Amino acid sequence: MIFITGATGSIGSELCQLLAAEKTEARAMCRKQEQLLRLKDMGHEAILANFDQPDSLQRAMQGCDKLFLLTAPDERHFERERTIIDIAIESGIKQIVRVSTGDANLSSRLAYARSHAEIDHYLRTRPVNWTILRPTGFMQNFIGSSFAISKGSLPHMMHEGQISYIDLRDIALVAKCVLTDEKHHRAIYYLTGAESLTVRAVAELLTAGLDKEVEASTITEAEMRKILSYSGMSAWHKDALIEQFIIGSNGCEIDVTEEVQRITGKLPRSFTQFVNDYKEQFLTPHH
Repeated sequence: MIFITGATGSIGSELCQLLAAEKTEARAMCRKQEQLLRLKDMGHEAILANFDQPDSLQRAMQGCDKLFLLTAPDERHFERERTIIDIAIESGIKQIVRVSTGDANLSSRLAYARSHAEIDHYLRTRPVNWTILRPTGFMQNFIGSSFAISKGSLPHMMHEGQISYIDLRDIALVAKCVLTDEKHHRAIYYLTGAESLTVRAVAELLTAGLDKEVEASTITEAEMRKILSYSGMSAWHKDALIEQFIIGSNGCEIDVTEEVQRITGKLPRSFTQFVNDYKEQFLTPHH
């Protein structure tokens, strides 16, 4: 049975749906009582556990032999996932599929690129089969700018830097394939969409897909920090995002790969398809 962390997030919930469609047994970890019913309705087991309570994790993993590992990066990212990995192995997990990031690097100035790299390196030293997924920037992140987009603006700090944005649904599909096929042990996969885009090109695709003029507008770091201050995110996250934008603006992101098609047999979703699928969310302003 597959134990799924991050089951209520965007990638994890999509993975749960894909596994349910194939009648593949999974146990989804939840942190709130109200999340259990929805996952059980899919046909999965669902269980309450907390990353800060090792005993609850150990109980939750009993009887599982595979782990899908995905947690949100923060100041305790490495410490938390190292603990989860150790508990998983002690609990009898034989395979761990982990979602990392395309720019994972121990010497990166980017905080979560460093922490992802530290966790990846640790996992590779442990006595367990592992597969590491390293996706690039998520298309769905643009939904967070839907309020500005609905007003015809897409503020950014990326200049002419390009990113090979990937749809989160394609990451989940790769994860499903890797978790249900034994041939992916000890592999690191860099996952991208089908095209590498500047923010200006993204604005053009949004304009065409939404039938509404959207203009990319370059702003300063101070202006971006002011925008991020309304999000409620921590100072750590704000600093990390600013650093991510600076790195991306200098053209330091990975180029297009063909791993999604090679692993799943399906072409990755285009940005045009993504906009069409989420059109209603883009046209409904969110502060």
